[in-house]
Amino acid sequence: MTLIADSPTTRHERLMAEHAAHNYHPLPVVIAEGDGAWVTDVEGRQYLDCLAGYSALNFGHGHPALLAAAHRQLDRVTLTSRAFGNDQLGPFCTELAALVGKDMVLPMNTGAEAVESGLKVARKWGYEVKGVPEGRAQIIVATRAFHGRTISIVSFSTDPEARGGFGPFTPGFTVVPYGDPGALRAAITPETVAVLIEPIQGEAGVVVPQAGYLPAVRDICSAADVLFIADEVQSGLGRTGHVLATRAAGTDADVYLLGKALGGGITPLSAVVADADVLGVLRPGQHGSTFGGNPLACAVGRAVIELLDDGGPGGLLARARTLGAVLHGRLARTVGHGLLAVRGAGLWAGIDIDPRLASGREVCERLVRAGVLVKDTHGSTIRLSPPLVVTAEEICVAVDALEAVLADLR
Repeated sequence: MTLIADSPTTRHERLMAEHAAHNYHPLPVVIAEGDGAWVTDVEGRQYLDCLAGYSALNFGHGHPALLAAAHRQLDRVTLTSRAFGNDQLGPFCTELAALVGKDMVLPMNTGAEAVESGLKVARKWGYEVKGVPEGRAQIIVATRAFHGRTISIVSFSTDPEARGGFGPFTPGFTVVPYGDPGALRAAITPETVAVLIEPIQGEAGVVVPQAGYLPAVRDICSAADVLFIADEVQSGLGRTGHVLATRAAGTDADVYLLGKALGGGITPLSAVVADADVLGVLRPGQHGSTFGGNPLACAVGRAVIELLDDGGPGGLLARARTLGAVLHGRLARTVGHGLLAVRGAGLWAGIDIDPRLASGREVCERLVRAGVLVKDTHGSTIRLSPPLVVTAEEICVAVDALEAVLADLR
C-alpha cells in the first residue's frame, strides 16, 4: 500500500489543528517568508498581502530600516525589565511623545494591554483629579467597538461571540451607539471619567463616522471634565495617511492608545500617550509590565517613529494618502457589480460583498487561490489594509483579482 505524504500546507494545518488552541479560523495558507507587500507560503507560492497583520505590518514585511534597528539591538541587549533603565527607553518615550504632541508615554506590549492601561489610568485620574468617589468611576464606550479580548474589554463588547461564555463581567462601563453625539451627551453623569472611542472602527468593517462626530466627542468631554481616549491601535501610525486619524478629523484626544504598527511587525510594542496631568497619576508599584519598554522593542519603535516623522511629499504618510485614493477609486467602480458599499480612509477599506453572491469568507478563500490575502469580518464584509509600501500597480492587482472573483460568482 502506497501512502501519499502530506503536502507542507496540510502538515502544518494538521499540527495546528492537533496542538494549537482553536481560537482562530485561518485561511488555507501557511506563510514561510515575507518581503515588502508579498509573502511566500511553505510550498513556494507567492501572495500579495492586503491584510498586513491587521495594520501591524504598515511598513511591510522586512522593512530594511526596521530590520537594521532590530539587528543592532539584538547584538547589545534585548531585555532588562523595568527594574533598571535602558538606553533605548528614554529616547523612545521622548520621540513618541514629540510625534504625538503629548508629554508622557507609558510603554506596554500589545494593543489590548494599552487599552487596559488606559482604562486603569482613566479610573485613577477620575478618583484623584476629578474627585469621583472611589469605586464609582464609569467609562463610556461605543457599540460594535473592538478594543481587544481581555475580560474587562469583552465586558463591554456588543459582539456575542466575544462575550459568550466569559462572564461574570467587569462593571463600570456604559455603551452608547457609535456616531451618535446626542446619545453620548445623554449618557454622561458626574461619575463618568472617560469616553473610549475608535476614530474609525476597524473590526466592525472600517466604519468611518460622519464628519463632526469626533469634534463633538471632544466638545462633550471637555464640557463634562471627562477624558477623551482615542484607540488608534489600528487607525494610527499611517494607516489612514496620517499619524493619528483623530487629528485628521480635526480634533484632539486627551489620551492616545497605540500599538500594532508601533512594533514594526517585528516585536510587540504598544503605548499610552497623554499629558503629564493624566499619566502623572501613576506612581511606582501601581502599574507595570516585565517586557513593557524593553530595549529591543524601543529600538524598533524609534525606527518606526523616524519613518513616520517624514512629512514630506515622498514620505510614507503622503504615499498612503495618494495610494489610498487609487484604492478607493478602483473599489468605487466595483460597487453595484458584486459590492454593496465601500468605506475607509487612506490605505484602509471595508467592502460589503453582496451576500446573495457569497459570504466574506468564501470570497477571501477564492482570493487566496488568486494570490491575494485579505480577511473577512461579520459575515459579508472584507477588510483591505495593504502595507504602506504597496505600489499602485499592486493595488490594481488586488482589485483586479477581487473583480474577477465577483464576476465568477455572479
